[in-house]
Order: sequence, then structure tokens, then C-alpha cells
Amino acid sequence: MRQYTDEQLMHMVMAKQSEALEEMYDRYAKLVYSFAMKTNSDGQFANEIVQLVFTRLWTTEVGYDSRRGLFVNWLLTITRNIAIDQLRKLKKHEAVMPLEPHVWELVPDDPKRHPEEIATRNWMKRHIEEAYRHLSESQVRLIQDFYWEGYTLSEIAERYREPLGTVKSRLHQTLKILRKHLAPAGGEGIE
Repeated sequence: MRQYTDEQLMHMVMAKQSEALEEMYDRYAKLVYSFAMKTNSDGQFANEIVQLVFTRLWTTEVGYDSRRGLFVNWLLTITRNIAIDQLRKLKKHEAVMPLEPHVWELVPDDPKRHPEEIATRNWMKRHIEEAYRHLSESQVRLIQDFYWEGYTLSEIAERYREPLGTVKSRLHQTLKILRKHLAPAGGEGIE
């Protein structure tokens, strides 16, 4: 492949030219890896970050804009954001959030549980699924992207080409709807 600028390569990557992604990988994989190692000195973590960064480059719809700065700075910003998101996910993995409906499907039933625990679990699952029904598709997607995929609000705004204020407002409204529909029988919302 002839020598392309980073901007030209990124345009080719966005046009799904795999050779361009390979060239981009050859140029920057070591830099992304070393940056990820500074975030968390685990080699497996750094390898995962490299994979996620180049997957993001391949799937992004926004791309690099040379008017906003150097390509390497843009790439390291993506790397930093993904690394932070992955660290958040590692922390969240220890305490599963109660609003993710498919998590309830993954929890194995323990025959040693008391009947009241099983009833409570089934009740919670029904109410969470019911609350999701009150959300629009874009609201569910926002919750999934923000809470479960670990994207920042800025990244979500960029991803869907919406103003940051609109995304923040939609999140606020979405959480109000969830609070209302996850309210206990006494009528008070979740905190």
C-alpha cells in the first residue's frame, strides 16, 4: 500500500477498506498498547483495549477531523475513553446493576433458595421488564450505551450525531420514567 496520511487512511477505513485498517494497525497498535498499559498494567487488558480501539475505528460513523487536531491525539483520546470504560465495566462486573433485564436470565436458579427469594427475584424481573416497556427505543439504547456499554454521554452524542444537551436531557427523562415505573407499591420512586 502506498504511503497515505492518517486522515486519508481513516477515510479509507470508514469506506471499509480492510487494507487501510491493517495499515492503521501497523502504525499505531504499539502506541495504543503502551497507552493502555499505563492505564492498567495487565497485558491482557491492554490487548483487549487495542482490539476495542481498532474495532471502534472500523465501526465509527464520525471519524477523524484534521481541523480538530492531530490524528494521534484523537486516537489516544479514543484509547483513553475505551480504557476508562473498560475499567468501569470491571468494577461494575462485581456488582451487577438491577436494571439490566437480560442479567436476570443469566442468574442460575438455586434450588436451595427460600421460596420468598425466588418470588422476590421473579417480581423484580417482571417490574424491570415492565419499566423498559415504557421507554422508547432510543431511551433503551441510551441506557444500554451509557450504563451497560460504558460510553460517555459525549461519545453517545457523537455516535448518534446529536447535541450533548439533547442526550443529557433524554437521559434525565429516561431515568424519571424508570423511577416512576419501578416505584414500590407504596408509590415512592427509586432513589
